Amino acid sequence: MSKVARWARAEWGLLYVTVREPLLKRGRRAVPMTLTAVCLTAVLQVVQNQSWGFQFVQDVGAVRAQDPLWLALLRTPLSLFVPALDLPVWGALAQILFVFGIAEICLGWWRTLTVAYVATLAGTLYARVGIVLGPHSPLGLPAADAQVVDTGPSAAVVGLAVYLSWRYGAYATGAAVVLAMVIEVLVKDNLAGREHIAALAGVAALCTLLTVLHRNNHHRTENG
Repeated sequence: MSKVARWARAEWGLLYVTVREPLLKRGRRAVPMTLTAVCLTAVLQVVQNQSWGFQFVQDVGAVRAQDPLWLALLRTPLSLFVPALDLPVWGALAQILFVFGIAEICLGWWRTLTVAYVATLAGTLYARVGIVLGPHSPLGLPAADAQVVDTGPSAAVVGLAVYLSWRYGAYATGAAVVLAMVIEVLVKDNLAGREHIAALAGVAALCTLLTVLHRNNHHRTENG
């Protein structure tokens, strides 16, 4: 076995074994939530590109920093599936199908949605803090970004990719995702890129919390 093959097996072997059997045995039935998410994203894309549907999608799923917090939190769950208007929708659909699909098999549908929501919410809340800090702060944002719609599915996808990498020991893959997001901000410093970094920070905090809880439970079991 070559060095590359050994590395790939060490990096993705556990993830591959976890995904392969359920997918072969159950096929599409293994990822019902993911398929629903793909269909929902496609429908929202079609609707928001119609003259009669654009404002409806904005009202139910578009989150901006200028919105009242209660309204932003109400819209955030659906905002995970509202694709960006300035990007090809097929990219968002492919990301959701691939990353959400793997996560649903590995984590279950409700844990997948929880991690996705944590990542998206971290980006949403960061945007508000960034506007308050202002453009002169390293973590701040210009006031005009308060009117920009949040990232949509991409923050959730990035967060899930890093969470899965942490959970299944694919640390090089997780590091590559983080590096790609940092490069994105350095090349094109906009709200979407900053929210991706915030999503990563939110998921990192979640991973740290779960690690601490696991260690505490293990310690109590040993001393029990």
